Amino acid sequence: METDVGHLRETADPYCRWPAGSATLMRSAPWRRLVVLGDSVAAGIRESLDGYRDLDAAARVAEALAAAHPSFSYRNLGERDLRAAEIRERQLRPALDLRPDLVIVAAGGNDALRRSFDEERFVDELTSIVRPLVAQGARLVTIGLFDLARSGLVPEPYADPMAERFDRLDVLTGRIAAEHGGVHVDNHGHPLAADPGIFASDRIHCNARGHAIAAANLAGALGSLLTKEVSEPPPNIAPDDL
Repeated sequence: METDVGHLRETADPYCRWPAGSATLMRSAPWRRLVVLGDSVAAGIRESLDGYRDLDAAARVAEALAAAHPSFSYRNLGERDLRAAEIRERQLRPALDLRPDLVIVAAGGNDALRRSFDEERFVDELTSIVRPLVAQGARLVTIGLFDLARSGLVPEPYADPMAERFDRLDVLTGRIAAEHGGVHVDNHGHPLAADPGIFASDRIHCNARGHAIAAANLAGALGSLLTKEVSEPPPNIAPDDL
């Protein structure tokens, strides 16, 4: 990961360091077409922070893959404020048309913000997004959310019910990723998941440090996914939704 004197805080931050062997991983990775779908997390909405690169997590990983593979292509379809159903309606067909071999999905945060969060409907919607992409041949990565509800930035009485919903969101998302042969990025269980210092001043999104940490977590997840790529074929899923 490229650094310079303007990013000394990031360089010295142990939580922003990519796992050992990440450079080798990027050179050996077989993926050439990355597409990102989702909400503001996918889109990379963030706040700059002195000492850290002003670049979102997915773009950091795409940058590293592109440096290793001149033929690599990257498209981010993410849009802020979308719920899972809206992501499916607006982004699934364009994503399929791009025929990615690697897909990153960040969805559900705007669903879980609401007290009316319907877990069964969310599962159906996220499955309807990832299933046809996997059936088309893409490897799947889902993105877990940091633990904003326990950061002290969400006032009571909203924090505790929100924390419970986001805990369930993380479990459900991870389960769907596993069912489709993918990996889930465990940002929700990270040691700094509830640290207020990784969040933006809007008390919703992350700052540049949060994205740097998420990128390191994403690089680690790609290592796990590469192991799957070598050891097992993609799940045999009928392309019912294509």
